[in-house]
Formats: sequence, C-alpha cells, structure tokens
Amino acid sequence: MTTATERRTAAAWQAQSLLLGYPDDQLIGQLDLVRRVAAGLDEPIGAPLQRFLSHAAQTPPSRLAADYVATFDHRKRCCLYLTYYAHGDTRKRGMALLTLKQAYTAAGLTLSDDELPDHLAVVLEFAAAHPDLGHRMLVEHRAGIELLRLALGDADSPWAWVLDSVSATLPALHGDQRDAVMRLAAQGPPEEQVGLAPFAPPEYMPSFDAQPQGASR
Repeated sequence: MTTATERRTAAAWQAQSLLLGYPDDQLIGQLDLVRRVAAGLDEPIGAPLQRFLSHAAQTPPSRLAADYVATFDHRKRCCLYLTYYAHGDTRKRGMALLTLKQAYTAAGLTLSDDELPDHLAVVLEFAAAHPDLGHRMLVEHRAGIELLRLALGDADSPWAWVLDSVSATLPALHGDQRDAVMRLAAQGPPEEQVGLAPFAPPEYMPSFDAQPQGASR
C-alpha cells in the first residue's frame, strides 16, 4: 500500500519535472497547480519549490525562457542529461541511454522522438509514476544530480532551488557518492567523442548552443 509520504514524494517529483522543463505557455499556466502541490510538501522539499515559484511569478515569461536557455543550453556544467556526468560523450553513454529507454519501454512509457531518456525532467516524471524504479534511477545518478545542483548554485540560478528540492527527496550522499562528486567536479565527464551514433543520431543528442531541449515538453 502506498503511504502518505510516498504519495507526497511522487507529487514532488512530478512538480520538479514540470519546473525543469522549458518554461513555455503550458508550464506557466500550471504554476498555480504546482504552487498548491508545493504547499503540501515537507519543508525541505516544498520550500525550495516555493522560492522558485515566487521567482517565476515575478519574472516575465520571455525572460524566464531566455534564462532557461542560457542556463541549460549554454552552460555545459548545467547539463540536464544525467548520463553525461558519468559517461560524457562516450560509447558507455550510448549503452546507458539504451538501458534507460528499455526500462521505460518495459514499464509502458514511450518517449517522443525529441526526448532523451536521461533528461532529468523525464526521469522525474517517470519516477512520479513508477516510484520504486524511478527512485533507483535517481539514486544511481545521485553524483550527477549533486554536481548539477552545485553548478546551478554557483551560477546563482533560480533552478538551483528545484535541484535542492530534488536532492531533499533522495538519501544523503555517502562516502562513495561524495568521492564521485568530487572527482566529477575536478575532472569532468569522460571526453571520448565517438560511439553514440548507434543509439541516437546527432540531431537527438544534447546541444549546448542550440534551441531549448525542453521546448517540446
């Protein structure tokens, strides 16, 4: 039986997923609903979302959209594609993407052609519907999520609050994960530039100077 805490966590993941998507008119129209969800969450999870929502309410939509593009499409350290942190642009990343896609398919989720399975908003949306498997996916990428949270904080980005909320739904970092975060921060992801074509053609791979990847969500 699903507990009240599990239901609140699933609601938090759904809210976080929405807020990490491209801020188009559809998202702007859902902010009041997300605000009501955030108000019902435990303080460490809900309060950061409320801070982001206050910022979004005070920011013109065109400015919020421009900030999203500048943050996530033009800053390589603020990458929303989780497998990038562990594997960079290498053959291993292609396999990790395929594994995620197969897990989604087995659970009955079919992604659109312009969605990659490791986008944090996609993973969070999946976790909201499939909490056990989604939680394992998020924990598996805990180091990358933490590095993204820190990078957004360093950039003084309002989306750092959303990552604070995501982090609050996950177990605290243990020794190995802290080491992985430190290693990623110091060395960055692997840099091999080949091996991804068998999984996805170049036009579907993350671009840090192209149109907003979340615009279709």
